[in-house]
Formats: sequence, C-alpha cells, structure tokens
Amino acid sequence: MQQVVDVRTRVAVGATYAAQGFGYATVVTALPGLKARTGIDDAMISVVLLMGALLAAAGSVAAERIARRWSSRSAVVLGLLAQAAGLALVASATSVPVLVVAFVAFALGLGMVDASSNMQGVALQHHVGRPIVSTLFACLTVAAITAALVQSGLARLGTTTGAVSALVVAVLVAAAVALLVRPVLLDSTASQPPPADDHEGILPGARTGVVADAPAAAPARTPLPRAGLWVFGALVAAAFVVDAAVSSWSTVYLHDELAASASVAPLGYAAYQGAVLIARLLGDPLVRRHGRVRVAAPTGAVAAAGLVLVALVPSPEAAIVGFALAGIGAGTLVPLAFSAAGELAPDRLDDVIARINLFNYAGALIGSVSIGLLAGITGIGPGFLVPALLLVPAMAAVPRLAGARVAELAGGRPPA
Repeated sequence: MQQVVDVRTRVAVGATYAAQGFGYATVVTALPGLKARTGIDDAMISVVLLMGALLAAAGSVAAERIARRWSSRSAVVLGLLAQAAGLALVASATSVPVLVVAFVAFALGLGMVDASSNMQGVALQHHVGRPIVSTLFACLTVAAITAALVQSGLARLGTTTGAVSALVVAVLVAAAVALLVRPVLLDSTASQPPPADDHEGILPGARTGVVADAPAAAPARTPLPRAGLWVFGALVAAAFVVDAAVSSWSTVYLHDELAASASVAPLGYAAYQGAVLIARLLGDPLVRRHGRVRVAAPTGAVAAAGLVLVALVPSPEAAIVGFALAGIGAGTLVPLAFSAAGELAPDRLDDVIARINLFNYAGALIGSVSIGLLAGITGIGPGFLVPALLLVPAMAAVPRLAGARVAELAGGRPPA
C-alpha cells in the first residue's frame, strides 16, 4: 500500500505547527495577567520556566519513544491533548501551586509536539522533494502572532480577564487540531524517506509525492551521527536562546519596566513574530536560490544587533524594533538547522530530530531563566545582551549547513 502526500497531509502538518505556536504564545503573553491573578513574581516565573524547559525535554524524549513504536503522528495527538489539559488548568489557576501543576501538563505536551511536529515536517520535506520546513515554521509563527493579537484585544476586558479568555481560546485550538489531524498525518513507521541528490535542501527522489512501501527486511540501524547532532544542536540552542528570551520576557519588560499599557505590551512579541514570519516565508525561496549558508549568516548578525538595541535603549519603541530585528535571525536559523539535521541519517529521521530538539530546551533555559535571574540585579533590559553574545560563537556552525558539509558530519554519507 502506498502513502500519498496530498494537500490534506500538508495542511494537517501545518496545523500541528500552528497549534503549537498558538498555545505557547498565549501562555507567554498571558504572564502579566497570571502574575496579577496568582501573585507570582519574576523570580518564581524563572523557576516555573526552568521547570517547564526540563519537562518539555522529557516530553521530547517521550515523543521519540512513541514515534519509534506507534509513529510520530500519535505523539503529535497525545502532545496536543496534554497541552489542552494544561492550558485549561492554567486558565483556572488562582494560586501558585495550581499554576505549577498546570505547567507540568502543558510543558510535557509542548515537548512532545515540538519533537513530533518537526519529525512530521522534515519527513514531509523529504517526501515532496523541496525545502518546505521554513514554510511550516511560518505556520507556527502566524499562529503565534494571532495569539499575541488576541491577547492584546482581550486585554481590554482587563489584564486578568483577558489572559484567562485567551487561554480558553488556546484550549479549544489545541483540542480541535488534535482531534482532526491524526487520520491524515504521515505514518512514520510505515515508510522511510526516499533518497535524494547532493544539492542541499532539494530532494528529487520523491517529486511524485508517493512513498513506496517499507521493505520487508529492515536494514541494520545506522549509528546516530554525534558530531552532526552537536553542531546543528548548538545552532538550534542559540536560536532558542533568542526565542525564549523574547517570548518569555518581552511582554513583561514592556509592561513592567517600560510602563507600556496592557494593550501595547504584547506588541513587542507580535513584532518579533511578524519578523520571524517574514523571514520564514522568504526562507525556502532564498535557500533554493542562494543556499543555507548565505541565508543564515547575515540574518544571525541582524538578530544580534536587534538584541543589543533592546538592551541599550530603554524605550518601548526601540524595544519593539529590536525585537523585530531579533526575529529575522531566529526565524531563519531554526528551520535551517532542522533541515540540515534531517540529512544526517534519513533512516533514523525521528531519532535525529528528537535529539536535535533537546537543544531547544537548553536554549530555553539560558534565554528565559538567565534574564529572570538578572532582572533583580540589572533589570530585564540589559539581560537581552545574553542571547546577543551567545549568537556569536554559534555562528561558527553556519558553514556546516551546506550540503557537502552535512555529508561530512554524517560520516561521509551523501545528504538526503
């Protein structure tokens, strides 16, 4: 039996990215309302974010095991349902202990969907035969922008009421996507990615969109390429330092330290996600024309400059512009790193993507927790120098994004 990657499958995979973006953005932009409702302070937010990153990493490991046994589509559905349950508890929380329990469920689901949606996305890219991962991440970004704007609009009901209302919307989105997408997602246990040529990001072996049946006798498992995991993992970590810093603290920084109104404070995050969206919509065409390296290098530099602007110029206008510039780099580096990682060991795609995804949480720990810890010493603003500085050494991994260099990291195997 053949599996046809049709429009419904592409829409379903895109919807999983969108649900992930909507839920996460709703939580981080609801932080001022949650602070007012539960009495949680910035230091406790850092502890909760630390716990969330560790639990999300556990969720990513769980997704790898579920994918290996039942397919990554099962991990997607279970993760979205866990997120829906966690978001519902967050919306009902009126005390710190209940909020912590809520974040446990949400973070586990977040990690499961982080890993399994990327398994689906990279596998889909292999099947359709051209770069599409950046476009899939654009679906996540559109949903995150929508969530920030929903939060901004509902803030007119009051900081706390608006946050709770937005969380209820996020519950409905996660549950609906979980129930609708499973029948048309890729079954990662039923097929293997097809071979491809040596042009980076182009996979002509599957241009028909049809995946052949898996062979009756599976070959020996390919060893995981450890060098490639560390190189591309470091780039993912650096990009998520930026993403976590802006996502976790942009709204709080604008509202608490720059005295922006409840309606203006979420716009820093919206500007960041708007720039991420532009970068991701342009990413796949630019990669096809110029290659990954020429796209990643300048956008990473722009991101660092934007974060320096946020740190050194304490005004709402400068912060919003700086967050937008940061989004240009974060928007390109993550999908490029996952795309390149997907070429390391195509017959162990789910395992590779799950391992690379763990670096996401290393970045989240540094990006979100370090700024919270620095808030009591320097204020939140100067803390944005941390992700700016960490981008510098990470850019040493950018040359490895090229197809030929990917083959070296995969132990000499041609990129898939």
